[in-house]
Amino acid sequence: MPHTRLDEIDRKILAELQADGRMTNVELAKRVGISAPPCLRRVRTLEEAGFIRGYHAEVNPRELGFEVQVFAMVGLVSQAEADLSAFEARCRAWPLVRECHMLNGEVDFILKCVAPDLSTFQSFLTEDLTAAENVASVKTSLVIRGAKDEPGVPFDVLEARLARRA
Repeated sequence: MPHTRLDEIDRKILAELQADGRMTNVELAKRVGISAPPCLRRVRTLEEAGFIRGYHAEVNPRELGFEVQVFAMVGLVSQAEADLSAFEARCRAWPLVRECHMLNGEVDFILKCVAPDLSTFQSFLTEDLTAAENVASVKTSLVIRGAKDEPGVPFDVLEARLARRA
């Protein structure tokens, strides 16, 4: 379902749930200006169509003892589809890899990794990542601090864009 098939109410539902996925359906309905039963039907439709991929708590890694965050830029020997898929599957199996994105340009993949300490990450780097089949190079950057970590999409930009088209 392309975004043009979403009406203003659907976009408001998505924006509200992105900001607070724990609110009740009654509260959500009130915020978007419709009654609870049609609101729930719309949420279910948005879930089934893939606009809502899930609900989760945003945990604080540092509070849980994950002090190290690293971005790893990975170059592969081969970019054949089978090799790309095999590397992606390997990344999904590594617990320290929290995000994996295929890029175009000089780097094939960028991985966001978390670890409780530097020695744990170093072990992962040397025993798993650099030793993995088809990996040609790995460059890492240790995160010193984060300035912004905003999940989702900027709904205000979407609304402004739609308003210009109207």
